[in-house]
Amino acid sequence: MTLVMGIVNVTPDSFSDGGRWFDEDAAVAHGLELARQGADLVDVGGESTRPGAARPDVAEETRRVVPVVDRLVQAGLRVSVDTMRTCVARACVERGAVLVNDVSGGLADPDMAGFVADAGVDYVAMHWRGHSADMQSRAVYDDVVADVRRELGERVEELVAAGVARERIVLDPGLGFGKTAEHNWSLLAGLDRLSELGLPLLLGTSRKTFLGRLLAGPDGAPAPPDARDAATAATSVVCAQAGVWCVRVHDVPSTVAALRVVRAVSHAGAGAAAAGGSA
Repeated sequence: MTLVMGIVNVTPDSFSDGGRWFDEDAAVAHGLELARQGADLVDVGGESTRPGAARPDVAEETRRVVPVVDRLVQAGLRVSVDTMRTCVARACVERGAVLVNDVSGGLADPDMAGFVADAGVDYVAMHWRGHSADMQSRAVYDDVVADVRRELGERVEELVAAGVARERIVLDPGLGFGKTAEHNWSLLAGLDRLSELGLPLLLGTSRKTFLGRLLAGPDGAPAPPDARDAATAATSVVCAQAGVWCVRVHDVPSTVAALRVVRAVSHAGAGAAAAGGSA
């Protein structure tokens, strides 16, 4: 069953929500609402990773994220922290976060792998080729699915060599991170090849620009982020049919509904197969 991860951006410059949850109380309320709507995990991040975004300093990221994680954990939610910094990850895990979602896959902070290994916490390693300021200049691949699969495999080997338990690792192909729209579509079409790495997959397509371009109006202008949720739910269906472990989304209800349809069809198919086999 594909899980749903709801997104809480505690940033003033998110591409998707324009800083609506930057205030601590607003972020906590949003996280609680996402859980009420059916999110299995709530992912709290304090650094915008949209193309061209500037990084906050460590103190500012910590100030944004840690209190929100603490309050959501205290409220009984399963919380992940979206960070590339070991010190932020450590502070959140100490407060009960169950997963570290690192868009750099450990490449941005050399201490991250050791921390994850010692903490014994689940870890999402995303395919990454650089920080937001210049990542799109590195969107060059011979075969994007084969290249991403190879580079993720190399990260897994390095993480395991650093002591991270293989069964704790989740992989994310990093749609939109150093990828063109064509690369993103190819990766969605090639999920079966990425699954050959033998580890759970997390996919984050939610409200991304390639969906906005797909839904462009007659004037060619991309659909705005909040008009991309139906398309996001459609990609969640694609992911579920490919056996993806979890999808990371802004609008939880639309994806929860889409995944219920997938499960209903799957269960009906299984029932029909069983009935046929016993006939």
